[in-house]
Amino acid sequence: MSFRAPRKGENYELSVDLNSNYADKRKDAIKRTIASMTVGKDVSGLFPDVLKNMQTDDLEQKKLVYLYLMNYAKTQPELVILAVNTFVKDSDDPNPLVRALAIRTMGCLRAEKIIDYLCDPLQKALRDESPYVRKTAALCVAKLYDLKPELVMENGFLEQLQEMITDSNPMVVANTVAALTDIHNAATAQPSTSDSDPAIFHITSAVLSKLLIALNECSEWGRVAVLNALARYKTSDEKESEHICERVVPQFQHVNGSVVLAAVKVIMIHMRDIHREDMTKTLVKKLAPPLVTLLSTPPEVQWVALRNINLLLQKRADILSNEMRVFFCKYNDPLYVKIEKLDIMVRLATDKNVDPLLSELKEYASEVDVDFPIGQTAVKIDSAAERCVNVLLELIATRVSYVVQEAIVVMKDIFRKYPSTYEGVIPTLCANLDELDEPEAKASLIWIIGEYASKIDNADELLGIFVDSFTEESYAVQLQTLTAVVKLFLKKPESSQAVVQKVLNTATKDCDSPDVRDRAYIYWRLLSTDPGAAKAVVLASRPPISIPRTTVSPALLEELLGEVSTLSSVYHKPAETFVGKGRVGADSMQRKAAEGDFSAKKALQTVAAGQQAENLLDFDDAPAQDGPSGLAATEVLQQTPAAANLLAGTSSNPLDDLAPQTNMFGGMGGFDFGGTPSGVVSPMQPTSPSTFSSPPVQQQQNSGADDLLGLF
Repeated sequence: MSFRAPRKGENYELSVDLNSNYADKRKDAIKRTIASMTVGKDVSGLFPDVLKNMQTDDLEQKKLVYLYLMNYAKTQPELVILAVNTFVKDSDDPNPLVRALAIRTMGCLRAEKIIDYLCDPLQKALRDESPYVRKTAALCVAKLYDLKPELVMENGFLEQLQEMITDSNPMVVANTVAALTDIHNAATAQPSTSDSDPAIFHITSAVLSKLLIALNECSEWGRVAVLNALARYKTSDEKESEHICERVVPQFQHVNGSVVLAAVKVIMIHMRDIHREDMTKTLVKKLAPPLVTLLSTPPEVQWVALRNINLLLQKRADILSNEMRVFFCKYNDPLYVKIEKLDIMVRLATDKNVDPLLSELKEYASEVDVDFPIGQTAVKIDSAAERCVNVLLELIATRVSYVVQEAIVVMKDIFRKYPSTYEGVIPTLCANLDELDEPEAKASLIWIIGEYASKIDNADELLGIFVDSFTEESYAVQLQTLTAVVKLFLKKPESSQAVVQKVLNTATKDCDSPDVRDRAYIYWRLLSTDPGAAKAVVLASRPPISIPRTTVSPALLEELLGEVSTLSSVYHKPAETFVGKGRVGADSMQRKAAEGDFSAKKALQTVAAGQQAENLLDFDDAPAQDGPSGLAATEVLQQTPAAANLLAGTSSNPLDDLAPQTNMFGGMGGFDFGGTPSGVVSPMQPTSPSTFSSPPVQQQQNSGADDLLGLF
């Protein structure tokens, strides 16, 4: 098979120049080849011509050729063998840069046919007199283990790496630790790996002392590798934990944020074993300045720092207890940074600093894109609740639409935390009814009106406004209106009969949402059968809301603190939730795709079975018709358009798509209400058992338009 480029075009010209008799022309052609490769052009056809230029004393040209080889070795594995002799020759070159370059390139080629030729040069490189070559060879062992673990074991490379931890050069130590850690992670990912496996990196006291010595002298990324290893070390006693913390604290002054966060991780982990209160306080005090310094970085780095700080504060809120002001938002902060800062400010809020915090939050209220967490502050600090309410009333007085709406949403949370405490502000809230156009604000005000309906004289008129426009409102507003009207009816039955009839009729007949319809039918059934039960359900006392101290479970928090400065601490999730098993998660993705098809069919089978099951809300006594069941029912259901969309993965809302489907087994899918429920009575009036009897279906259909609830 010939790889010669055609006799025209750019590749042909490059091929001619690569075979030129002039060294300058050949070097220029290699540069142009690399430039074309960089922008995505296919120059793999020039592989033989580029390969001829490997044997040169020009280090720059050699680097370019090696770069080309690394990029196209997978597509031309047969031709890579031709470069082996040059690699072996370069690994014995007097220049340590050339020796290291040859070893690094051979490790990066990732071609099966060249791996066997790598072992001898790698053995020499691990014992090379130059530390630059040794540190390069250490990382090459980790790459080789990823490709062929058994080859690393057979040649004793792991034992050599263990010996290199005692190397006199700190950079060699750092790269050795990084290589051993990578091999350790790869080995522990295999379920069959035991603690006695040679690939497991055990950090002993002797290794610890070498790591602490190398820590202050290696490069920034070497320090990160060493610090991650120190975080994994299990101390034998409290004194050893204190010693590690003392040696790591100077890393807080490093200019690289990754080094700082890795040092913070080591301190947080080893502080668990320190029981001396004075030592703990000293370390906590030293944690604050480096974390504050991270906030002067660019927005992207700042956001990563803020996410990690948020996690640290969930464990130890006292770390930054005196640093509230550094989290105040700047005018040019991106939205994602502002959101994190606001969350942290609420975490740091105490009775001592709540006044400056409220003043700051009041300023943010004028920004459209920021939800001001005044309500969270009021919920968290009982003594500051009244001050928070006063600030909210000042904001409502501005009559700025989006400010008023956000303030009403916040007031709803305050009412849930402190019921019957701030009822005096309700008239002010109701006076701003016309300002509301956001669903969340409308739902919040409706909840307040329903909750305090007995104390609002014109509650029926206010709710009547939302009942009149019921079908035009969002589902959230419809649900809240429905509940509020039922609350009003249970508290003031004499004056609200008409509005409850209207809302139940509209919700059950004209509403598109299954959730709203179902809730309306449940309320209707409750009111018609047992008003006492309706009162117990709808007007049940609810516990006050509170802000959780942590956003994750305590066990998960401890796990995430061990992952500070990684993606886990940014996402606040364990790595296994977003990192797939196998190489780049390909195995996991394929497995999930296969499981997805099975899950969709299982869902259809469940729907088919559910359509045949007894309908708990069916008011008819007619027996269900017989039909296919189990897998047969699934096959029938699959013929519907909604089911086809579900299986194809194109359904935007699978539940809503399946709910209204015509039942293949008789009747309509979903809830089958044979007649209009009747028998709703005032919960304030005594009734006899006969009052709740439902009239025949035909009679209900004739009289339903006149009296929906049957007894009014």
